[in-house]
Amino acid sequence: MSAADLLALGTATVGEAWPAARLVAAPIRPLSPGMTLAGTALPVRCRPGDNLALHLAIAEARPGDVLVVDYGGSLESGPFGEIMALACQKRGIAGMVIDGAVRDSAQIAELGFPVFARGLNIRGTVKQDAGRIGAPVTLAGVEIAADDLVLADADAILVLKARDLAPALAAAQSRAEREARMMERLRAGETTLSILGLSGKAPS
Repeated sequence: MSAADLLALGTATVGEAWPAARLVAAPIRPLSPGMTLAGTALPVRCRPGDNLALHLAIAEARPGDVLVVDYGGSLESGPFGEIMALACQKRGIAGMVIDGAVRDSAQIAELGFPVFARGLNIRGTVKQDAGRIGAPVTLAGVEIAADDLVLADADAILVLKARDLAPALAAAQSRAEREARMMERLRAGETTLSILGLSGKAPS
């Protein structure tokens, strides 16, 4: 049982089934359609214009970690690119979510390393500020702590407490089974109105 099992059900299903899952609502999107990630958060606070903290975090990360980077929402520079994506892959890092920009988007997509970012910028950075690694960060009003579970796909980025994995998975599986039965009935010719017991009349 892992975060990947949850992700296999889709963030939409997990979010509906487990309301305690927190939605990162900022416009942070996958670099390439089809990118997904699931793992444990390694929070990183990285000063805009400086990417030393990211280099340090990559060296510190454990296999299965997701780098969750507070870059202040800055789109003025790209602190992460192809070389760092390859470094992450070699260390078994599961992906990155950054409230900021990156570079080398096509190359990162070709590598197959999942990155969810606010935007793109080819401008480089200095390497002077160590930032903070492991302390909670806040993205789009959502506080994310070390070892929280992070799920991301084309629909959303969700954050759950690690202790919620088993009950959230059970709830999401149950919802997925109900939805599968509903789709079987739709294929058999029923309507959503009849299945859900809804009235076809507008309220008076």
